[in-house]
Amino acid sequence: MKNNQFAIAPTDHETRVAELQRIRLLQPDELTTLTPNELWTKLLLRIHIADHSQALDHEWLNSLLATPDLSITDWLSQSQPMTNEVFYLVALQILQFEPAIDFSIHAPIDGMNKIQLPMEQHEQWTNNDIIDAFYLLLNTRTKLGQNLLDRLTSQGMFTWTYSLPASEKPLYFNGKPIASFDPDRFIREVVYVETDMDTDYDGMADLVKVEIMRPADTNNGLKVPAVFTASPYNQGTNDKWGEEITHNVNVPLTHKDPHYQSPNEPDFPMSYQKHQVNGESQTASESFSSTPAYTLNTYLSVRGYAIVYASGIGTKNSDGLQTCGSPEQTDSMKAVVEWLHGDRRAFTDRTSGIEIHATWCNGNVGMTGRSYLGTLATAVATTGVPGLKAIVSEAAISNWYDYYRENGLVMAPGGFQGEDADVLAAETFSRTKSPADYRRIEKTNNKYMKGIEAAEDRLTGNYNGFWSHRNYIPNVDNIKCDVMMVHGLNDWNVKPVNVKNLYDSLQEMPNTSKLILHQGQHIYINAFRSLDFSEMINLWFANKLWDLDNNADEILPDVLVQDNVQPETWRTYTNWSGNHSTTLFLTDNALTPTEPNSVSAVEFDDHQDDKTYHAWCDQQSEWAKALLNDMDGKFSAHFVGTPLDQDWVLRGTPTLKVRVASSADHGLISARLVDRGRAKRLTISPVILAKDGLELAYHFGKDDLREFELQKQFTDAKVISYGHINLQNRHDASTVDDLKANQFVDVELPLQPVFHTLKAGHQLELIIYATDYEMTLRGNEAISYQIAPEHCQLIIPNN
Repeated sequence: MKNNQFAIAPTDHETRVAELQRIRLLQPDELTTLTPNELWTKLLLRIHIADHSQALDHEWLNSLLATPDLSITDWLSQSQPMTNEVFYLVALQILQFEPAIDFSIHAPIDGMNKIQLPMEQHEQWTNNDIIDAFYLLLNTRTKLGQNLLDRLTSQGMFTWTYSLPASEKPLYFNGKPIASFDPDRFIREVVYVETDMDTDYDGMADLVKVEIMRPADTNNGLKVPAVFTASPYNQGTNDKWGEEITHNVNVPLTHKDPHYQSPNEPDFPMSYQKHQVNGESQTASESFSSTPAYTLNTYLSVRGYAIVYASGIGTKNSDGLQTCGSPEQTDSMKAVVEWLHGDRRAFTDRTSGIEIHATWCNGNVGMTGRSYLGTLATAVATTGVPGLKAIVSEAAISNWYDYYRENGLVMAPGGFQGEDADVLAAETFSRTKSPADYRRIEKTNNKYMKGIEAAEDRLTGNYNGFWSHRNYIPNVDNIKCDVMMVHGLNDWNVKPVNVKNLYDSLQEMPNTSKLILHQGQHIYINAFRSLDFSEMINLWFANKLWDLDNNADEILPDVLVQDNVQPETWRTYTNWSGNHSTTLFLTDNALTPTEPNSVSAVEFDDHQDDKTYHAWCDQQSEWAKALLNDMDGKFSAHFVGTPLDQDWVLRGTPTLKVRVASSADHGLISARLVDRGRAKRLTISPVILAKDGLELAYHFGKDDLREFELQKQFTDAKVISYGHINLQNRHDASTVDDLKANQFVDVELPLQPVFHTLKAGHQLELIIYATDYEMTLRGNEAISYQIAPEHCQLIIPNN
């Protein structure tokens, strides 16, 4: 196992002394009245809060080894000076690492180095050295994926801080607020924020339900920042409805008319009435018991951040319709930020007209969330709304066209063939959960659903006005907040192009931007053993939302990437893309750096017999295996590079330039990049190391400790990138060109961005094919394709 910590703030000795005194681990006179061993023992006993007697203290010290042969008690009795070996042998045990399993008791320093735990070593230990090393120890992560201070927090060490006056909170340690807020006294309240739209055509401005969980201290004058998660799922989903209207993808691609214009999506009323204000209240009239929560938010809540959830328009107990990523949906979430900042009104309920203000909020808002949640954080950020100081967008869509379409093709998010914007709108239209409300809005919603089904245009797959309204990239220059992006390099749901385009756009902005790339698919990473992600966010939000001068921007890396070869290894970079590129040429089923003189055309047939076709439609994973093994080119063309002499790091967006002809007047080309080589690779999904093993606070919230591990079995290949394009959209996704049967055309196809290490001995492989059974339409047409290799290139960005 390897520890990777990026949230430890550098501090001087005086700060360490002051902070240890502030959390009551150190008394002012102890630096001058105690010996180093006595001081060390005092600190040890104070973090072992389970003991309440001298006998139990002695028993605990006697259970820990100070040397391979002596317990702490026995070692202290010999009056030996402190050594590096003694300090860190005890430290490893306190951090829950196990002798003989995780480290050798005969070589604790080697164990610290092997696990990558931070250390301060000294030749002759003084009291100041004890203080500095113990301070660092409190910030060091344990075997169970939390730093020692957080582990002590989960054991109840800081419950005494609950009773501190509001004026003395939050309590900071190492640049981050500690858990000094009592979760048993959290205030849970509901308000209804008024928007500037009427998306359900009832003549009144839509109200949006907002659920808030905040510390009781905010009723005693403390103003706290808000961490807001915009989640259209939180009020429930219509999974069965979504299944019923999922689109049939077993249909052929068709020839496009270059002059075809797709329908516009429905317009919403421009005039409506605002709600009448009939009074004002300091307290909400409605509460809630629980709501689906992101465990990072749970972690932050006891550290003084108010946690806010809203599902937006078209959800249970809110007004409006579900519009799937539209400007209206964005504005409904923006309205919540405006209310938190003090720029918009909200009501205690839906009908009384009693206004309520967020008097408890300091006006600073951060947004968190994965997938649709992170997407809306990105969308709200592009409005430039005042008060939004930072977002953490995880696996977020930056352009909905890149989610449901690609280069003129209808495209499925990985694992969801047949889903589209209308399907997702139906699934998240949770007003159905209130039967009477749904009956009143049913006809209006059905009409709107027909409108967006037409406007999304599955007929052509072209980029149009519907998708333009859901593309946030053109508005990136409006972003005023700082942005942290988190994305999986193997996320075939929200594909990496979404984060790469956002990241690239932000590099020209004055805002601080951070990027974390992991080896997962569509997942959260806040419960990984190898990475202090929650602490990183706490440090970052302390700076952005509490306005604490903790140098978070300088401490946190600009680009952090999880290695795809070595488990539990994270590396820092200054940017995503490499500084160089390598051009490879296609020849005789090979990839070569030498440009060929003349190469025969390569042909493959996209049609399958009925049995194979239906089997692959039912089990797309079987098609994917067959594609990798189709080396004789029955339905694909394979080009394989020579085995590498040394590791090769691919960084950025690969581009395929290909000359191709279809035997029909329409067609598509798909491509996959493959890391070909026998190896034990990382697991596809994180492995649960300890169910509910990560305690987020004292008697408040747990998460499963997870980590990627090497697979037990060897595999021969791994797909690392892919791309697809309609041959009639060879110039751009909104422009349709004509295509004649057997006409060779030149196509430039950007593939999904990569950050991948090809190991020495492995080979880079390019597979060119047509139908992608996992993502594209699957018409099984009798179409053959020809590739002219001498006019093809694969451009690979690298170090």
